[in-house]
Amino acid sequence: MASLKYEIPLLDRNTRFALWQIKMQAVLAQMDLEDALLGIDKMPSTLTDEEKKRKDRKALTQLHLHLSNEILQDVMKEKTAAALWKRLEQICMSKTLTSKLHMKQRLYAHRLEEGASVHEHLTVFKEILSNLEAMEVQYDKEDLGLILLCSLPPSYSTFRDTILYSRESLTVDEVYDSLTSYDKMKHLVVKPDSQGEGLIVRGRQDRNTDDDRGEAANQKGKQPENSGEADVVEDYSDGELLVASVNDSKVSEEWILDSGCTFHMSPNRDWFTTYETVSEGVVLMGNNASCKIAGVGTIKVKMFDGVVRTLSDVRYVPELKRNLISLSTLDSKGYRYTAESGVLKISKGSLVVMKGQRKTAKLYVLQGSTVTGDAAVASSSLSDDDITKLWHMRLGHMSENGMVELSKRGLLDGQGICKLNFCEHCVFGKQKRVRFIRGIHNTKETLEYIHSDLWGPSRVPSRGGANYMLTFIDDFSRKVWAFFLKQKSDVFSAFKSWKIMIEKQTGKQIKYLRTDNGLEFCSDEFNRLCKSEGIVRHLTVRHTPQQNGVAERMNRTIMEKVRCMLSNANLPKSFWAEAASTACFLINRSPSVAIEKKTPQEVWSGNPANYSDLKIFGCPAYAHVNNGKLEPRSIKCVFLGYKAGVKGYKLWCPENRKVVISRDVVFDETAMLPNLSLKDCSNKENQKQVEHQINTESTPQVSTKIENRVASSPQYSIAKNRTKREIKPPKKYAEADLVAYALNVAEDIDANQEPSNYSEAISCEDSEKWMFAMQEEMESLHKNKTWDLVKLPKGKKTVRCKWVFKKKEGTPGVEEPKYKARLVAKGYSQVPGVDFTDVFSPVVKHSSIRALLGIVAMHDLELEQLDVKTAFLHGELEEDIYMQQPEGFTVSEKEDYVCLLKKSLYGLKQSPRQWYKRFDSFMTSHDFKRSSFDSCVYFKKNNDGSFVYLLLYVDDMLIAAKDKGEIRKVKAQLSEEFEMKDLGPAKKILGMEILRDRKTSKLYLSQKGYIEKLLCRFNMRSAKPVSTPLAAHFRLSSALSPQSDDEIKYMSHVPYSSAVGSLMYAMVCSRPDLSYAVSAVSRYMANPGKEHWKAVQWILRYLRGTTDVCLQFGRTEDGVIGYVDADFAGDLDRRRSLTGYVFTIGGCAISWKATLQTTVALSTTEAEYMAITEACKEAIWLKGLFSELNENLQISTVFCDSQSAIFLTKDQMFHERTKHIDVRYHFVRDIIARGDIVVSKISTHENPADMMTKSLPITKFEHCLDLVGVHC
Repeated sequence: MASLKYEIPLLDRNTRFALWQIKMQAVLAQMDLEDALLGIDKMPSTLTDEEKKRKDRKALTQLHLHLSNEILQDVMKEKTAAALWKRLEQICMSKTLTSKLHMKQRLYAHRLEEGASVHEHLTVFKEILSNLEAMEVQYDKEDLGLILLCSLPPSYSTFRDTILYSRESLTVDEVYDSLTSYDKMKHLVVKPDSQGEGLIVRGRQDRNTDDDRGEAANQKGKQPENSGEADVVEDYSDGELLVASVNDSKVSEEWILDSGCTFHMSPNRDWFTTYETVSEGVVLMGNNASCKIAGVGTIKVKMFDGVVRTLSDVRYVPELKRNLISLSTLDSKGYRYTAESGVLKISKGSLVVMKGQRKTAKLYVLQGSTVTGDAAVASSSLSDDDITKLWHMRLGHMSENGMVELSKRGLLDGQGICKLNFCEHCVFGKQKRVRFIRGIHNTKETLEYIHSDLWGPSRVPSRGGANYMLTFIDDFSRKVWAFFLKQKSDVFSAFKSWKIMIEKQTGKQIKYLRTDNGLEFCSDEFNRLCKSEGIVRHLTVRHTPQQNGVAERMNRTIMEKVRCMLSNANLPKSFWAEAASTACFLINRSPSVAIEKKTPQEVWSGNPANYSDLKIFGCPAYAHVNNGKLEPRSIKCVFLGYKAGVKGYKLWCPENRKVVISRDVVFDETAMLPNLSLKDCSNKENQKQVEHQINTESTPQVSTKIENRVASSPQYSIAKNRTKREIKPPKKYAEADLVAYALNVAEDIDANQEPSNYSEAISCEDSEKWMFAMQEEMESLHKNKTWDLVKLPKGKKTVRCKWVFKKKEGTPGVEEPKYKARLVAKGYSQVPGVDFTDVFSPVVKHSSIRALLGIVAMHDLELEQLDVKTAFLHGELEEDIYMQQPEGFTVSEKEDYVCLLKKSLYGLKQSPRQWYKRFDSFMTSHDFKRSSFDSCVYFKKNNDGSFVYLLLYVDDMLIAAKDKGEIRKVKAQLSEEFEMKDLGPAKKILGMEILRDRKTSKLYLSQKGYIEKLLCRFNMRSAKPVSTPLAAHFRLSSALSPQSDDEIKYMSHVPYSSAVGSLMYAMVCSRPDLSYAVSAVSRYMANPGKEHWKAVQWILRYLRGTTDVCLQFGRTEDGVIGYVDADFAGDLDRRRSLTGYVFTIGGCAISWKATLQTTVALSTTEAEYMAITEACKEAIWLKGLFSELNENLQISTVFCDSQSAIFLTKDQMFHERTKHIDVRYHFVRDIIARGDIVVSKISTHENPADMMTKSLPITKFEHCLDLVGVHC
């Protein structure tokens, strides 16, 4: 048979379909069956109908024999070879736009890593091209060749240049052949020539950062004069390669620019300005002689342009004859070098920093000289060029003419300004296309003519939440003011506030106001104000921003400075408002051509500006603190500008994420901070809160509409006088304060960095992945026919929508991270009775999930998981709802249309209910029964007595059965009705990880990942672990709640509710050991105190040491057993008792509860009696559930350690001592009398419910954990 002869692999999900398709076509052609792939109706007319059918059956059989079971199951309903072939293409090679986009992304992102196999790289590249060709995506061969060249690493730059400059055109095949030949030649070894000697350095491992070992030395190096062969050195696995001439007998004073050596080297010890002796490392010569590396240090070299530069990590090798500068080291630091006409130029960006001249022996010698002795020390002072650059950055990247003007007036500390060299940040920030037309206004005084404009919205909100910048420019002085707003509607309030302030300061009135025609400037209230105040409006023509040139140019100038300063400071874009505020401050102190090169501040106030206190935006700043005699006296911050109305500097402290205003600051302008990822900065536990004479302000969440900051401020100088030291009493709760503050900071950190809206999604680093997720969502919506585009009927209102983004981290080694985008309707705007009626929708109880897991472990059932794609879209709507079109996906030429929803959508009030009704109808129509005790539990009993179980939690499902065939059958039925995603064996549900050991019949339920994220969120990953959830010394009560205003203010910054809620979810899912502790701290969420917060921290410390703890289900003969206990008057506030119970299956907990009793008990017996009643209620529910799921697992016994309470449950007589007990608690007597539940005595030492009601010693607590199956 063909399958034996040709050995075609079975097609599965991992098979390369394009190659399999070609092989399969060859097999069918060999058997004369290829016509069958066209269809019976397209076969040659010379064949009879019977021959056509026979041929089709043979081809169909061959295809079936070459499919895996998984694929065959999906296509077995296809009856012809042509239909089967087409279905395989749909499954394995989808031709949708989404699939094409994904494959193109793979093509463009495919890269050859340094040192990786070229053959494997080309194999993957060809595979991608084959897949694109199968999708009918056409590419020009030249484009593919260029794409392949772009995929090569920097070490192939010579090869790439040779290919590009040696021919006028190329094809991808030519690049294939050339790259393959080049790769083969790289592995050829040529014997070294006797004229040159190769050197090999064996250095210390911690200094070796390159991985270019074994490269041919002549790849970018030099050639000997008298030989046509290249110098080659042996390949050493732990060495670095360098090539140099050593024929001279004396040490040279010149520096050789060497492409072969890995590090800079010199034999001149007295050249080093810094030096460190090393005891390891040797240089091996070509004749096997060795030279020792004696040390490492730095050397200063004066370059061709007079600038002194420092060579770092220079190796001191006394026996060398040449000084070597490693080009590979410079390349790794971002420098580039080119050689032309005998000159080697080394540059960074567009600035040439070194030059080398080709001399004898075809070596490039550096144009410059070494700076030694006193000259090296003197060279550390700033040159004129550095002074110019320093002032250029201090003044927010001011132009050269502006700095020259200030220097002429002696305002720059008497320092001269020379020609400004190339500034890359200015190119990034100021590069422009065309100039605006300049308008002319013959103003005579300030405030006579005001220009205004609104900039925004910003793609990235400011740290204060602002999205817009509103500017006002006085035409006479050209002074600018800036306000930062959250929304456009705040413009009128900002203008009104600024008008009152500025007219009060000057005693003058605004006469003319020029703006554009934006609605924010043309509202009725804005027009009424201008009319009542006599302000003449000058509006621009629509779509003609040039008529508001002054304001438009000012916005451009401000944002140019913002981009420059953010680039120079390496600060995130969220600091744009701080940078814009500083830019306005500096613009008001910069010469302007419009006012005869005077500064706006000078014209406005009549006094020249003071520049002595200007500092570089974003430079390191050290603010003075006084936290204690042994504590550091400063904190490291970032300079953010000048606070209006305050004689101090505005600083940002990355450590505690606070804005600090201080006058006692030391600046380090000579070294800028490294790139700060302020969103990801992790706060250390117990961070120090800044509490001293420095004024601190949290980054505002902006409760007011307008940020209370104006960029411009009156002329002032930074105060230099020293105030008296403020003496403060010691704080009783200092340590707790610091930890609370650190946790408050950690709460604001977004670990996943998910975009909050469409604008953020398309502008972040993962924009392509988010866009792909949105397109996938839109395809699903269109496929499901979720809406129709219609005109909005009169009298109807629309519901808005938004994009919600979620990044699922996946399971390490199993599942890759997933980017999901969901379109949701803003259901809060729906009107009850009009847009919806009923909204209730059930979800499966956590106890039901654990009960099923217990059954699975006990009977060794198969357990698999499914996910419904866009589940809510399957629900049918019963009302007419109109929704706006999704942002970013508005249909062209139908911008004014709206979406008439036909299917339910995420976010609608009725969506969960409509989805559940649809799913419930489907399940009951396929012989499944809905449990009477949990509406999201479905089961079906087969003829052989086995069960199939299905649990539903919104769109997540668990399916369990004895036979996998039954599960596959259910999956097939679901897939026909809904769009499903088969997740295979269950591994994670609702944040709970499911692990199975089939050999030992163990099933584990863990929340390790969730708990680790929880500890990270509240900054407790490094906390010291404790052994119990809540120690006995915690006596929590309402008396510990805050009493003073300071305590209330302090606790308002503590994330108490968030922490308790997070702990509660862990307790509900898989941690019964947390029940008592979480119950205790949750009582004070309305008004928690410091002691309550310490208790929460204690629980987090307990989790720190028990992250691996999990529920362990096993295959035992134990059925369902209950345990109950009570703690008499355990509540210190109202003296109520505590109830705690836990139910186990196979020795593992499936249901538990710890809660306060609603009524005050008068005795221990009463407390235990009421606890038994609560436990029996749960027992009745579990008994009903298991009566449906498994008749053999019937609960019959609840154990209690109070004999008197047990007697009371059996006593039907009326007594004086029980007449006050609420009748609702007496129903337990009827339950016990009927024999439904038996309450039995158990020793207190063997009652695990004891841990649900009180703090226990460690030995007793661990014993209770063993009894309920909680293990590490």
